[in-house]
Amino acid sequence: MNIDEIKGLIPHRYPFLFVDKIVSIKNNVIEGIKNVTVNEPFFMGHFPDYPIMPGVIQVEALAQLGGILIAKRKGGIKGTPLFLGIDKFRFKKEVRPGDRLLLRAEIVRERGPIIFLNVQATVDDNIVCKGELLVGIGGNE
Repeated sequence: MNIDEIKGLIPHRYPFLFVDKIVSIKNNVIEGIKNVTVNEPFFMGHFPDYPIMPGVIQVEALAQLGGILIAKRKGGIKGTPLFLGIDKFRFKKEVRPGDRLLLRAEIVRERGPIIFLNVQATVDDNIVCKGELLVGIGGNE
């Protein structure tokens, strides 16, 4: 799935779209790519002399990936995918310009409109972050 197809599924746009490509969707699991470049706007302030991708941006990329999976499973989303919770998150390694994040999200359960995801991001087969996200659909319904 390319960037045009991704933009057809979630409402995020530059400079806040953090999934570049979907490489796999199977049942309740999705994998995607975020190519991290030195041109990302957040690197101007985080940090100019030693650029590191902020953890909150890594979490946002994983949440967007989850939103794409939800949209594919439901044949589209009427409304806006929203964060409802972030649990058990750990950051294991720095993410720097030139890294290629492999993002993975798995739906582990659904309780009404709330969807529970296990997520992780890796660079070169090394886990850089992982945790649990709760996502719901709100607004514009």
